[in-house]
Amino acid sequence: MRVFAIADPHLSRLHPKPMTIFGPNWQGHPEAFFRGWREVVAEGDLVIVPGDISWAMRLGEALPDLLDLAALPGKKVLLKGNHDYWWPSISRLRAVLPEGMYALQNDALVLDGVAVAGSRGWQYPPATPEDERIFAREVERLKLSLQDLKGKPYRHLVVAFHFPPFGPKGEATPLLELAAEAKPQAIVYGHLHGADPEKLPKEYRGIPLHLVAADALAFRPKLILEVG
Repeated sequence: MRVFAIADPHLSRLHPKPMTIFGPNWQGHPEAFFRGWREVVAEGDLVIVPGDISWAMRLGEALPDLLDLAALPGKKVLLKGNHDYWWPSISRLRAVLPEGMYALQNDALVLDGVAVAGSRGWQYPPATPEDERIFAREVERLKLSLQDLKGKPYRHLVVAFHFPPFGPKGEATPLLELAAEAKPQAIVYGHLHGADPEKLPKEYRGIPLHLVAADALAFRPKLILEVG
């Protein structure tokens, strides 16, 4: 099995939103996203999608986007992004997800020996007291996610975030330190659009850090692990 990751699909089937307003990297979206996925992902693969999945505001409006994702090859693991306003309670979301699609929130998932844990994260350093509250909550969510792995056998671990788990100068944050303590094989994140990948940290304590925002990948999911 291969493990891929791609964040920030920014789908909008019901109310199409042209992403080219955010830069030329989005030319051909969303068709390029679906085409790129099909070019590299096979049915037996796992794809982590860490956030900003749909522009929808309500779950019912996001369902067409979720179904479009479900129709693509491979199993999918979803995490919430800062624009996923449609994301309801986790129980309500899981009740409507198609087979082979999973959502994480305060917990973790193990599939074929590969564990996926994570949280949305938040901007760092926090700019306001509200940001501080949200960031602290995301730290607790990551703790819960990693604690959920106790007693679950797995051979490989990927920790996923929507926001980068480091600061603007590449400095470690409490989220990155907590993730590193779990000794994952990789850490993936999205959210950054138009960033120069060469200026971003590539690893932390020997753990690879992967920017997987869709536009940074030219809409082709990035291979993170090849296992078994």
